[in-house]
Amino acid sequence: MDEQALLGLNPNADSDFRQRALAYFEQLKISPDAWQVCAEALAQRTYSDDHIKFFCFQVLEHQVKYKYSELTTVQQQLIRETLISWLQAQMLNPQPEKTFIRNKAAQVFALLFVTEYLTRWPKFFFDILSVVDLNPRGVDLYLRILMAIDSELVDRDVVHTSEEARRNTLIKDTMREQCIPNLVESWYQILQNYQYTNSEVTCQCLEVVGAYVSWIDLSLIANDRFINMLLGHMSIEVLREEACDCLFEIVNKGMDPVDKMKLVESLCQVLQSAGFFSIDQEEDVDFLARFSKLVNGMGQSLIVSWTKLIKNGDIKNAQEALQAIETKVALMLQLLIHEDDDISSNIIGFCYDYLHILKQLPVLSDQQKANVEAIMLAVMKKLTYDEEYNFENEGEDEAMFVEYRKQLKLLLDRLAQVSPELLLASVRRVFSSTLQNWQTTRFMEVEVAIRLLYMLAEALPVSHGAHFSGDVSKASALQDMMRTLVTSGVSSYQHTSVTLEFFETVVRYEKFFTVEPQHIPCVLMAFLDHRGLRHSSAKVRSRTAYLFSRFVKSLNKQMNPFIEDILNRIQDLLELSPPENGYQSLLSSDDQLFIYETAGVLIVNSEYPAERKQALMRNLLTPLMEKFKILLEKLMLAQDEERQASLADCLNHAVGFASRTSKAFSNKQTVKQCGCSEVYLDCLQTFLPALSCPLQKDILRSGVRTFLHRMIICLEEEVLPFIPSASEHMLKDCEGKDLQEFIPLINQITAKFKIQVSPFLQQMFMPLLHAIFEVLLRPAEENDQSAALEKQMLRRSYFAFLQTVTGSGMSEVIANQGAENVERVLVTVIQGAVEYPDPIAQKTCFIILSKLVELWGGKDGPVGFADFVYKHIVPACFLAPLKQTFDLADAQTVLALSECAVTLKTIHLKRGPECVQYLQQEYLPSLQVAPEIIQEFCQALQQPDAKVFKNYLKVFFQRAKP
Repeated sequence: MDEQALLGLNPNADSDFRQRALAYFEQLKISPDAWQVCAEALAQRTYSDDHIKFFCFQVLEHQVKYKYSELTTVQQQLIRETLISWLQAQMLNPQPEKTFIRNKAAQVFALLFVTEYLTRWPKFFFDILSVVDLNPRGVDLYLRILMAIDSELVDRDVVHTSEEARRNTLIKDTMREQCIPNLVESWYQILQNYQYTNSEVTCQCLEVVGAYVSWIDLSLIANDRFINMLLGHMSIEVLREEACDCLFEIVNKGMDPVDKMKLVESLCQVLQSAGFFSIDQEEDVDFLARFSKLVNGMGQSLIVSWTKLIKNGDIKNAQEALQAIETKVALMLQLLIHEDDDISSNIIGFCYDYLHILKQLPVLSDQQKANVEAIMLAVMKKLTYDEEYNFENEGEDEAMFVEYRKQLKLLLDRLAQVSPELLLASVRRVFSSTLQNWQTTRFMEVEVAIRLLYMLAEALPVSHGAHFSGDVSKASALQDMMRTLVTSGVSSYQHTSVTLEFFETVVRYEKFFTVEPQHIPCVLMAFLDHRGLRHSSAKVRSRTAYLFSRFVKSLNKQMNPFIEDILNRIQDLLELSPPENGYQSLLSSDDQLFIYETAGVLIVNSEYPAERKQALMRNLLTPLMEKFKILLEKLMLAQDEERQASLADCLNHAVGFASRTSKAFSNKQTVKQCGCSEVYLDCLQTFLPALSCPLQKDILRSGVRTFLHRMIICLEEEVLPFIPSASEHMLKDCEGKDLQEFIPLINQITAKFKIQVSPFLQQMFMPLLHAIFEVLLRPAEENDQSAALEKQMLRRSYFAFLQTVTGSGMSEVIANQGAENVERVLVTVIQGAVEYPDPIAQKTCFIILSKLVELWGGKDGPVGFADFVYKHIVPACFLAPLKQTFDLADAQTVLALSECAVTLKTIHLKRGPECVQYLQQEYLPSLQVAPEIIQEFCQALQQPDAKVFKNYLKVFFQRAKP
């Protein structure tokens, strides 16, 4: 072996050596006999370096995984012998190999096993067991091999081909017949031998039992001698977590409901008598988390049994199952309320399913009602933040608590389905008592009280947030709580979690303010002062900006008296913060978008006359326009690239803010009706010069383009005079990405204004196409994926543009480009339909072709088009689906084929019998189609129902493809 290259395997080697080692590995993988060198090195223990040993196993692994079938019988025998002799050597080694080498060796054994077991090596396990016997080092490897085999055969995360899946099923069946009882016996011996002397091996063995129990005969494991031993392990500190997991796997195995019930009950009795149900005496939280998972598994298994028994009408046994479930509830509650969230989280599944049973029962007993209440109190308690939660810098622990809270929310929703009245009464009790004394209560209790009110909105669902009408007792309870929330002064609580919960809840129950509008001013003040948008925490300010815009939007009818006051108070929050003054504004530019939108909504939805609306909108937008002009001049002069980028960013924000204000307009309140057209036209005139700025083109063009999209919707035809010069600027020295983003703008204009923009489209049609073709024809590296993808997306955009033009009844735009250009365009559409394996583009091309045939394919169509139909369009309808890349099992491709069928139908519609004659006598015979199939094809084409032909066409091509 190349000793120099092997030096690079050491993690501390320098990068040149490492590169050389990688290259050497690739070389050995390709070499037909390099694996033999590695096999020999392992069998004869040539190297002592761990990384080299690992490397040798990697080469062997590659050989077994990808090239095994190429080996002769003798060579395959050599690999088997190498592994067995390596295993024998491990028995004598003074030191065991490193864990990563043992794991890799186990993987190679497992790969060889799945390849050979059914054919050449049926005695695989016997050979290994005869080598390892009860030697602890050998047992360790034997157990690792078993885990590796399990993951090859049953691991759900490994994606298997259908062939591999069939093979794996056959292996498992054969193992069950031939060797599983012996393997189980070996596990029992290992556990018995090592339970007190070698905890590592015992835990490994328990893990193996847990893994295999899911697919072997359960009676081999769920019997007295095994279960008693496992229960014994539950009392040994170093074994009990693995023993717990092993019992969980046994309980989880699918089986007959009555048998399952008996198994779980017998287990529970033993665990209970051994004192495991006394949770409060247990200190070890890691063990309790596993135990909680086991209890959860037992509870859910019993519930599955109950469900099956009810379904089968076996009422007697179902009653027994329900009784068994009820006896576990006290234990479930102890685990649910445990201060450790992992322990609590592991039992939530059982709790959730138990509530689902109660929901189905016609009437609840007093004990069941008490259980519901206990679960409710547990959920309320566990929703509470603890002292350690870090609100300023949320890390992994915080993220886990947020996830845990989501699980508790599901429980709360389920509680609401079982007993909505009880939930409402409990929340009201907690809420009222907490808010009475909020000044002297800890933040986490205040937060959770408001949070519970917030959660009721989803737990007790109504349509369109109508919580304050309908059911009187519910409406008045929620109304009372909301009144308390907004009048208690709790919005001043000095903790971000309480502040945020206050604003979230106010917005969630915005309908409350239509019932009691007198509270709106004090909530608005909370939003606008140091409690909200001017809070000391950036996180609170940011979230409040969004919530404020939602609050104002949902209550726009009630906002009229406060509009000018709000606009004055948010004036400083609307300032565009230029990059140079180093001033840190209160809100980020993303947050400011919400404030601009809110300002727009207030103005547009006000009851003011149009002149007043126009004046207010001008006040809002003029500072942006003035700043924009100054910043654009500065950008033109800026030398430093970093400064250019920050100026361009700022310019882009200005355009974005103006754009966002326009979201306030609607069909009822158009820009024209509000008298605001002139202001937005001024904005357009201010922003368009940025398109000719040679610096920071990408960011500036993108912003202005988005603004144009908005203005096409808002200003309608008033925007048209600006489009030609804007398009001209955007087409100057542009890249593929610019074109991709420019085409949707042209499509929007074409689809919206149709004939009005025909002259403009005719003028810019070829310049746009030249720009597209220029990018598409640029040479690119063969394996440059991103360039290939960019071209594919641009091609799609180009065809989408042609589809919009033809679909908007503007085919004359193409027809007036001169015969040579028209032909060039048509040829590109044919190419798109046939040559590029992109079903999305192919579908669009067939839509364009059928539209053109519909418009031009009749007797009075353009000269030469009928020839083009027969020479190019008809062949395209056959050549495209016949390509190997045209995959009829793919949904997008089937849609493309469907449009291909429409094209053929449209040709038949326009050309009549002449088309059938051409197919029958010329085209289909040229493809060597049999006469009876030609007959069948033409009959299907002439069917009046298009669907019949679509279905036929799919079958036609499925038959035609090899």
